[in-house]
Amino acid sequence: MAKHHLLGNRGEALASQYLETLGYEILDRNWTFQKAEIDIIVYKDQQIVFVEVKTRSGNAFGQPEDFVNAAKQKTMERAAEEYIYLMSHKGEIRFDIISILFETSDKHILRHIEDAFWPRA
Repeated sequence: MAKHHLLGNRGEALASQYLETLGYEILDRNWTFQKAEIDIIVYKDQQIVFVEVKTRSGNAFGQPEDFVNAAKQKTMERAAEEYIYLMSHKGEIRFDIISILFETSDKHILRHIEDAFWPRA
């Protein structure tokens, strides 16, 4: 497996553990609809949260969360709409970003950005 895939998988595992410690229930990981993927889908307080995890080994080109651009947000929104439909969810939803920056192989900074973006009308 490519090095960047390993880093991404490691970041998603750290993000999942972090969310579980906060009391979120993991509903799905790497959920796909057509060509869109949502890294982690969690549930807490009658709210479904769609989480994009961005993991980087350096910030020379910007912070990890800077890479969740408008196109990525749109594909997440499309997938979230399908997920909500399939689950018949009538409650609130939210889109979060978890940014993980590895400073060394065993030291990282995790930043949880709640309500990182809203679906466009």
